[in-house]
Amino acid sequence: MIENRCAFTGHRPKKFPWGYNEADARCVALKKALAAEIAKLVDTGCTDFYSGMAEGADTWAAIAVLALKKENHALKLHCVLPYEEQADGWSASARELYFSILEQADEVVYVSREHREGCMLKRNRYLVNHAACLLAVYNGEWRGGTAMTVRYAQKLGRKIIVLDPT
Repeated sequence: MIENRCAFTGHRPKKFPWGYNEADARCVALKKALAAEIAKLVDTGCTDFYSGMAEGADTWAAIAVLALKKENHALKLHCVLPYEEQADGWSASARELYFSILEQADEVVYVSREHREGCMLKRNRYLVNHAACLLAVYNGEWRGGTAMTVRYAQKLGRKIIVLDPT
C-alpha cells in the first residue's frame, strides 16, 4: 500500500544560488518550507518517507523526518542508496551527517552494491515506484536527475509537490 508513502527528490547544493552555504537566508527558508510540507503530509496520514540521501534536498528532508519522528513514532524513514560508496567524495562533515542519518533510518536499501551505469536512475525510479507522492525541491530545469524523477512521477500519475528553490 503506497498511499501513505512519500518520496523526496531535489537538487544538490551546487544547483542552488547559495551553493553549500546553509546559513544563507534562502537556504534556511527552503529547509523550513520543506519541513512544513513534510509535517502537512504527516497530518494527512503519510507515515513512510523515502530519501535517496544525496547531498542537499534529500538529506534535509531526511533530517526533517527524523525530527518529526521524535514525537511521532509511527513515522518511518527509508534511505534508498544508489550504491554503497555514495558519500565517498563528500566533505567530512557531510559524510558524518550522512552516516548519522543512515544509523537512525528504519531501512537502508542499496539498489546496487557498487557504482555502475544507471544506478542513480534506478534509485530514483525505486523512490517513485514505492510512493504515492513525490516532494520535489525542483527549479524547473529540463535536464538532470531531479527533472527525470519528476517526469517519471508524472508518467505514473503520482501526486507531486514542488518547492522551487529559486
